Amino acid sequence: MSQQPSAAPAPTSAVATVSERQDWWRDAVIYQVYPRSFADSNGDGMGDLEGVRTRLPYLRDLGVDAVWLSPFYASPQADAGYDVADYRAVDPMFGTLLDADALIRDAHALGLRIIVDLVPNHSSDQYEWFKRALAEGPGSPLRERYHFRPGKGKNGELPPNDWESIFGGPAWTRVTEPDGTPGEWYLHLFAPEQPDFNWEHPAVGDEFRSILRFWLDMGVDGFRIDVAHGMVKAEGLPDLGSHEQLKLLGNDVMPFFDQDGVHAIYRQWRRILDEYSGERIFVAEAWTPTVERTAHYVRPDELHQAFNFQYLGTHWDAEELRTVIDRTLDAMRPVGAPATWVLSNHDVTRHATRFANPAGLGTQIRLAGDRELGLRRARAATLLMLALPGSAYVYQGEELGLPDVVDLPDEVRQDPAYFRGAGQDGFRDGCRVPIPWTREGSSYGFGDGGSWLPQPAGWGELSVEAQTGEPGSTLELYREALAVRRSTADLGAGDAVEWLRAPEGVLAFRRGDFVCVANTTGESVAMPAYGRVLLASGEITETAGEAKVPADTTVWWTRA
Repeated sequence: MSQQPSAAPAPTSAVATVSERQDWWRDAVIYQVYPRSFADSNGDGMGDLEGVRTRLPYLRDLGVDAVWLSPFYASPQADAGYDVADYRAVDPMFGTLLDADALIRDAHALGLRIIVDLVPNHSSDQYEWFKRALAEGPGSPLRERYHFRPGKGKNGELPPNDWESIFGGPAWTRVTEPDGTPGEWYLHLFAPEQPDFNWEHPAVGDEFRSILRFWLDMGVDGFRIDVAHGMVKAEGLPDLGSHEQLKLLGNDVMPFFDQDGVHAIYRQWRRILDEYSGERIFVAEAWTPTVERTAHYVRPDELHQAFNFQYLGTHWDAEELRTVIDRTLDAMRPVGAPATWVLSNHDVTRHATRFANPAGLGTQIRLAGDRELGLRRARAATLLMLALPGSAYVYQGEELGLPDVVDLPDEVRQDPAYFRGAGQDGFRDGCRVPIPWTREGSSYGFGDGGSWLPQPAGWGELSVEAQTGEPGSTLELYREALAVRRSTADLGAGDAVEWLRAPEGVLAFRRGDFVCVANTTGESVAMPAYGRVLLASGEITETAGEAKVPADTTVWWTRA
């Protein structure tokens, strides 16, 4: 099945060359790399692992603790690598296993940890098990490792139940059997090319425990678990009884999401992880109805962190932000897990564009909005996020203040959801445009051969080269913020904030000698000067113990 030799290179001493700081993950800043859009080493227009490796010093200097790599496994790329054909091989477009080994070694030598994506809810339809299941026909033991079912209706012409795909349309596809007749249906919560595993079958669990060990032996420091809430389905696969099911996601426990059975899987996985030295971690992508249910995934014997999607979806509004911050900290405290905070990722419109538009438009937006306003709010939101207790995630390019590319021509789009009528909006390509490194060049330093998605004119002025050393640039703001966060004892890990009195529309909290004030209003506000200014996302003025904080600005003070 592998497109390369299945034996891994010799294991690295995974933690011998990175910081031995205990509980590093409780206050880590983790940088998400989307490999196809980060750096292209061979000029084919597609980012690759060697490209990432050459840019590791940039990430070290930025000040992050770990790098999370989106999938680079062998894949037909029906969903940008989230359809895996071989979990133990690197897709040739990204390189080889030797490239992965070199990347891990170099990262550790630079003091960076590597977290890789794991996709256990579904495989590619080109995965060997699934190909054999189709070829062997009804009754094949391989079909038991997926969800194959006879259809309803007189001739089995209707799907087995009413579940809808996240990408639109039915969550079932009917196969043509080896004899050419219409046959059984298989479940896919995402694209038809992504059949869901049946986690009730013991072979599935055996396979993924082996996959975990393969990459842990390679030296990775952890796994981000894709669709961590989706592996277990309700017994009998019951009808949901409603249409437009996407509107229900995040509001209720679904028969195919957030089932309690997933937690037994994670307890098994945690025992494997704990066998390895160096504090390896699991991070859950778990879309749940409430942050309280998210906390179930990070109990002491399960996973270490879970993405805080409730925070990501919160508007730039002081009252809303305070509510979700309090609920998050309150939910994580009983299970002893750190809160996580995130503003952007590869599936949502970049926050510099979300905040440029009116509230209520969701997390996928095809409107540029007010670019200046969006950037001002994005910078302020970043300082707020980095001041909160716990761990923070940074999506590649947000440190450059990149907006979403909202005007990509339809003919260049590659998001599979875009081509499925009733699914997600399908505009995820806008946040996946390759990032700019230099002011000029065929792809602004991304590579010598252009880029797989077109970059907009003017991209070069947002590049790393253009912003490096430029006072007030967004890149320098991130660099300084991460340096201050690392050197300030009252920042990072923790489970509480002390809220301070503040005008309406303003958040103010204390953490020891540190104070953060975030003005989410459109007007300047007067606040007490809480000590020495450490950092501000905009220019403030201070007179006679009072500070004037501009609109959409966050300030860090210290009394130390």
